[in-house]
Amino acid sequence: MTDLLSSLPPGSRRLVLAAIVVGLYLLLCAGIALKVALRKAKAAREEKALAAGAGEPVLVAFASQTGFAEELALATAKALQAANVPARLRELAAVEPADLTGRALFIVSTTGEGDAPDNARRFIRDVMATEPDLSGLTYAVLALGDSSYAHYCAFGHSLDAWLARNGGSRLFDTVEVDDGEAAALRHWQSQLSVLTGSTDAPDWSRPAYGRWKLADRRLLNPGSAGEGAFHVRLEPLDGDVTWQAGDIVEIGPRNAPADVADLLARLSLSAETPVKADEAQALGEVLSWRRLPHEEAAIKALAGTAPQALIDALPALPHREYSIASLPTDGGVELVVRLMRRADGKPGLGSGWLVEHASVGAEIAGRVRSNRSFHAPADDRPMILIGAGTGLAGLRSHLKARAALGRKQNWLVFGERSAAHDYFHRDEIEAWLASGVLARLDLAFSRDQADKVYVQHRLRAAADEVRAWVARGAAIYVCGSLEGMSREVHAALGEILGVQALEDLADQGRYRRDVY
Repeated sequence: MTDLLSSLPPGSRRLVLAAIVVGLYLLLCAGIALKVALRKAKAAREEKALAAGAGEPVLVAFASQTGFAEELALATAKALQAANVPARLRELAAVEPADLTGRALFIVSTTGEGDAPDNARRFIRDVMATEPDLSGLTYAVLALGDSSYAHYCAFGHSLDAWLARNGGSRLFDTVEVDDGEAAALRHWQSQLSVLTGSTDAPDWSRPAYGRWKLADRRLLNPGSAGEGAFHVRLEPLDGDVTWQAGDIVEIGPRNAPADVADLLARLSLSAETPVKADEAQALGEVLSWRRLPHEEAAIKALAGTAPQALIDALPALPHREYSIASLPTDGGVELVVRLMRRADGKPGLGSGWLVEHASVGAEIAGRVRSNRSFHAPADDRPMILIGAGTGLAGLRSHLKARAALGRKQNWLVFGERSAAHDYFHRDEIEAWLASGVLARLDLAFSRDQADKVYVQHRLRAAADEVRAWVARGAAIYVCGSLEGMSREVHAALGEILGVQALEDLADQGRYRRDVY
């Protein structure tokens, strides 16, 4: 082939090379189109299968920020179908007032301090802002939340109140789920059994963690005035694992060994005492997976408790979620983890386990979960990627994917404390800028000047360019802290584009957020 090309005149050689490039591009486009078509066909088959059964279908509607509510909605619909009750699975954004009749089950999450998921905004704006007659609706709500936040399960309760206020009748009281609590999910399943009349369905359980090795950990911000931020790499021990840019890894954290040893000493118990538990068979190791009491009164109340009774009384630790900063082709899940601290100054549960307590080479319990609400556009439209701090993780995976596909219409807006100490993955970002993967880079280092500058200030300063990119079809992706950064960025984008235009972008899937 090389000899043939070299024998051609320069003009002909250029034409042949151009034809090859065009052909490869067309093949890539065809592959993407085929993947989208296959995904739609699969969804259509699943929808048809769920709709099979006797009687009127039950609406199963979900609003999910990270994908967990969607998983539970699908499990709910499948439980109905298994009992020969047809189901209509819908994202809440696709539900219209005319759909709110008969029986309906709503599985909805709450993010941050009482906020609804992004994909619930259209329903809130266009449906909950009205007062339809819902006297023909019987419904139930599964409300997901985290009791460590002040407004626990707020959106679930708000939805329930609106449905009732407009005439809906509850099938049963709202079921609250605290951070994926298994007992609450079993309660929801038991209510479904009553609803369907099927009592022999197996118990639900959250998917088991896989085994990962903590392969690498390095400090990204030496000398920073803030807490340490670490590049953490996990490699699968149970074979290949696949994911795509925008997905999340759930980590099963463990308690600090010193905390376990302290509790055992206070209760005069041996770590080697045999017990029966899913996690392990020795008391000390099982306690590393359980919620330990910290208050003096709670510890004293456990004095004299038998080892097995102690294990049975302590619930499992909740999981922690992190945006994935790598692709499967990198050979492992890479994260950007900032050390968080509790009110008493001790390391946070998830970050403490990953960056302080677990040693490099240790086994980590983890599970990759799809996060469709933050997946990339299927086409090569421009992307504006906005993040601060550890929010760079979710944007980094997208930039890696775009670079691999040769899609160079990317604009990164990134903020941190100082360029000298907190410019995470600096060499990589500047290499992307030099190679053209990044068409534009705006940085906001808040402590590098007298007046603090944040990413929202960079956006406002570039308002005309933001509008021009959006006019060319750009999608806007935001990753990082819900409190502060994402709220300020949302407000700035509303000023730049108009509140309604921003809502329209969200409805079109062109404004997506991975916020925590």
